[in-house]
Amino acid sequence: MNSWGLQNVYVDEEVVMSLRVDVQQSEDVTVLRLAGRIVRGSAVCVLKDAVISQKNMRIVILDLSEVENLDGGGLGMLVFLRRWTQENGIQLKLVNPSHLVREMLEFTGLTEVFDISSVGHALAILGCEHSRQEHYAAAHQ
Repeated sequence: MNSWGLQNVYVDEEVVMSLRVDVQQSEDVTVLRLAGRIVRGSAVCVLKDAVISQKNMRIVILDLSEVENLDGGGLGMLVFLRRWTQENGIQLKLVNPSHLVREMLEFTGLTEVFDISSVGHALAILGCEHSRQEHYAAAHQ
């Protein structure tokens, strides 16, 4: 598993984690497990670089279960990445959105735009065998 940039921002002596991206690949499917904040600035650049680097994949899955904050810049980047993946013949799936992320997607109507599901459901739909589901679950406990 690879890990993309962890951006730390110092605010009044307090470290605030922005975004961490852990990458897991299997054949032509990549799961990007996001943790932290998808907000305007360096965090959206980290996300963009992580997804665009998967240009040879058939499917990119964004696991949003550990995303704590999502602002307009983050929403805009998700829309951009949806368009970029479509233009490059890649399926983009959003899985396990945190409560806050789901609320933001519903409020903006983006639940109608994105394919959103649980990790297990996404893997089953994609035809991945049971052992991959077990491997993913074991790797992220």
